[in-house]
Amino acid sequence: MDTLQEAKVADETLDPPDWADMQALSHRVVDDAIGYLRDVRERPVWRGMPDEVRAFFSAPLPREPAPIADVYGDVARNVMAYPMGNIHPRFWSWYMGSSNFTGALGDFLAAIQGSNLGGGNHAAGLMDSQVVDWCKEMVGFPASASGTLVSGGSMANIIGLTVARNAKAGVDVRERGVGAIPRPLRFYASDQVHSCHRKAMEALGLGNRALQRVSTDANLRIDVDALRTAIAEDRAAGFKPACIIGTAGTVNTGAIDDLQALAALAAEEDLWFHVDGCIGALIAIAPENRSLVAGIEQAHSIALDPHKWLHAPFEAGCALVRDASAHRNTFAVTPEYLESTPRGLASGQWLHDYGLQTSRGFRALKIWMALREHGVEKFGRLIDQNIAQAGYLTELIRADPVLELTAPTTINIVCFRHRLEGASEERLKAFNTEIMLRLQEEGSAALSDTTVRGRHCLRVAITNHRTRRDDLDLLVRETLRIGKEIEAAV
Repeated sequence: MDTLQEAKVADETLDPPDWADMQALSHRVVDDAIGYLRDVRERPVWRGMPDEVRAFFSAPLPREPAPIADVYGDVARNVMAYPMGNIHPRFWSWYMGSSNFTGALGDFLAAIQGSNLGGGNHAAGLMDSQVVDWCKEMVGFPASASGTLVSGGSMANIIGLTVARNAKAGVDVRERGVGAIPRPLRFYASDQVHSCHRKAMEALGLGNRALQRVSTDANLRIDVDALRTAIAEDRAAGFKPACIIGTAGTVNTGAIDDLQALAALAAEEDLWFHVDGCIGALIAIAPENRSLVAGIEQAHSIALDPHKWLHAPFEAGCALVRDASAHRNTFAVTPEYLESTPRGLASGQWLHDYGLQTSRGFRALKIWMALREHGVEKFGRLIDQNIAQAGYLTELIRADPVLELTAPTTINIVCFRHRLEGASEERLKAFNTEIMLRLQEEGSAALSDTTVRGRHCLRVAITNHRTRRDDLDLLVRETLRIGKEIEAAV
């Protein structure tokens, strides 16, 4: 055998040696996946991993091949069996969507196609732009606006706030840096603002002190009069007010700032108006509740999350910017190797010009497929359904003297706690935390907790298309049962 023949024999690939075997295993995986979602109610919401399962994740780097059926067996036993739980109908921790099977198929097909969404003339790039256009339409943005799909809300907010910084800096920040900004910039948000905005201020080189947390009213919305005062005081002190961040659904309680008033104030003061809508922007498509986010369409930029109330599999966020030129001018860099060509593969739009990533996954397909299958109106009804379910839970809590609400229920987040006669706030926190942990460990429900106006509470965020009112009845019943058990053991 000559050298050329030897080289040909030595070529390797990652494709399966037997496509028929891979096809059979793939059918099994899909069958298992359908059963996994179909029977989700029959499993615990969450369960702790035994030591032997935890040890599996300390295995050394594999050096030699293993049969793919064995590899899948390990995944089925040690990964699929111990999820976070957010697809379960009684998962209400933090704030997460609950995925959908069609979206999962979209993720699979996107991975099979394997396109890089940095840019180029191909179908995935056009679909990405189409989904961004659909997001614009859902929140009332003009077709001339721009946008980009990103990993989630934190990155979507960073995109919007970066454009805001550059637009209001008064200098070419990209060329000269933040040190050249003549007057320190100030951004304003409520004292309930998500922590990702602090990270954004730090990442943008402005520092945490650039974010002014403004007091909130009885409904935990930003106090517009206090905001106006803060802006005036900062101007007098030599700062440059640059941006108002309105929150369409705070992470603690779901409070929605008066977006119309904030838009008017931003226009009056010549400030950028950004809306963090990662929780509630998509209420704009909900027929019974869309008025709650009136004014969102007046924003200069919006952050929203298709992986929440559009239930796209993680991860999928979206940043929208009204001024497409300001958006592109904030991020575009065009070296020779990324220049467009008059035709061919490189003749398409370069999507990396609108964000920080040059390489980008094909996030759009999972969103596109689910929207095509169900239609946007159904997603709007599901949002209304979750908000109605939160109202139902609120009434259950009000009806039971052992339980108390700790914050107004605005949309789909309910904050409450179990009373404990004569207990201090510290004792109440320990007592309710124990209820939360037992609910999780028993697998009956997953809640999170928070502190609102100095009072610790349990927090139920109903962002789940599988939740039924029976599940909320169960939550109240189990909370009361566990509370009695803890009190009896003292």
